[in-house]
Amino acid sequence: MKFLNGTENKKEELNRGLKLIAKSSFIVLIGLIISKILGYVYRILIAKYFSPEVYGLFNLALAISSFLISIFSFGFSEGLLRFIPLLRAKKKQNEINYLIKRTRDIYIIFGIISTFLLFFFSDFISNQIFHNSSLTIFLKIMSVNIFISLLLYIYLGSIRAYEKISWYSGIFNIFQNVARVGVLVILIILGLRSNGSIIVWSWVIASFLTLIVSYAVCRHKIKEIFKKYKKQDYSKLNKEFFAYSWPIMFYSVIGLLLYWIDTFSLGVYKSTLEVGIYNAAVPIAALIGIVPELFMQIFFPMISREYSNKNYKIIEQLSKQVTKWIFMVSLPVFILIFFFPGAALNLLFGEEYLPAENALRILLIGTFISALFAVCNNLISMLGKSKLVLFNIAFAALMNLVLNSILVPLPRIFLLDNSNGMIGAATATLISILFLNALFIFQTKKYLSFVPLRRKMINILIISVIATAMLFYFRSVAYLSIINILLISMLFVLIYSILLLVSKSLDENDWMIIKAVWRKAKGYKKIGK
Repeated sequence: MKFLNGTENKKEELNRGLKLIAKSSFIVLIGLIISKILGYVYRILIAKYFSPEVYGLFNLALAISSFLISIFSFGFSEGLLRFIPLLRAKKKQNEINYLIKRTRDIYIIFGIISTFLLFFFSDFISNQIFHNSSLTIFLKIMSVNIFISLLLYIYLGSIRAYEKISWYSGIFNIFQNVARVGVLVILIILGLRSNGSIIVWSWVIASFLTLIVSYAVCRHKIKEIFKKYKKQDYSKLNKEFFAYSWPIMFYSVIGLLLYWIDTFSLGVYKSTLEVGIYNAAVPIAALIGIVPELFMQIFFPMISREYSNKNYKIIEQLSKQVTKWIFMVSLPVFILIFFFPGAALNLLFGEEYLPAENALRILLIGTFISALFAVCNNLISMLGKSKLVLFNIAFAALMNLVLNSILVPLPRIFLLDNSNGMIGAATATLISILFLNALFIFQTKKYLSFVPLRRKMINILIISVIATAMLFYFRSVAYLSIINILLISMLFVLIYSILLLVSKSLDENDWMIIKAVWRKAKGYKKIGK
């Protein structure tokens, strides 16, 4: 009887966890939809009012500043995201306050240092590395964003660590993007677009406004983090926090390199024109990344708390269920963009960006694999094996760097024209991503004795093949205008959804979550009325 009660309790705890993930995911979904729409409006404004070369300069400046932000964050913001839930589970608020205040003081000092470094070395970086003096003004303005972003990490990270996901999503996904678009529109209306530097100003001003809002929300919603901490011996906590965080600094830096190496390579071997065109494909491929984002923002703090309580079976079940949801939702997105890449590029950016069509297909495969196994990365981080994550990402980044240096200059790859280097850059990134995720899968199996996959995913794969066959048929008989492609896409999603229902690919957990989300949606409708 005692055993049965224990099993029931575990089942209830799992259900609570799944419902929390689902309800949070609904909130995050709304935020991400608005975020992506505004993100593409922002990029479309840039494409409409500025040239691909200016778009390329902006992306290079963003990549360089992001690189410095990762270095000077020292991994502390990610450390907070893991340690706050662990300390909350043990009701150690004093230690939480100590870590937050210590991190804030360090970020203020090194934020000032890093801002001055980029400002004064902007001429050297522009002329000696990228051989483009126009990049200088972009880097000087973007240097201010480093200091702002470091402080923003603390407050946004605290909101997320305290599982205030609706606030986090509202600030990070909605407010920040509204601010970027709003400021850019105002600057364009004022006629300040001589050299394109207003794009960077819109980014920096929006970051500052987001920092103010994040600080205000923390003051209102988690005011306990602003209380003074007691003076005591924190040497053990400092040691554990630093031991976990410093490898994250390196893998954040190297992870960014993994993400930006193709952009840097195109900037070095080709020109800012190729950088601009290629970076139209990158955000479209990243659309699949929305799906794991729906779950990861609450998933990682939750499994960290369960790990602290030694609920390993719950972690396994949560991981498998979340991976199934990611696969089920991201698969139709992958199929549609893969078969209509030109339509996506033309619709969002215009005909000038169509040369990135094949690069988009290649990048799409990589982002789909990354989305599918995003849970594995989180599981290894949950175990506190940040050094292992560092090794994984460092090896993949080195592989990407070597492959880019080989493939970007090649004239042809896979019998495809690579004269612009974009096929080579995308291929190098894909191979590196495949290798990286293979490492995470192997390590998850080794340390946790499971791989987060469910058998029902085979059913979903078969269903997608049937739906894709119908997609091919519709594509063959219809004239492929933008409107027709949108109609075919909606029909494909409808068929896919119906097949999911009739094939019984949804289990009891899925139906429980659908009902929970539906109740949440109805609650929002009532509030709206």
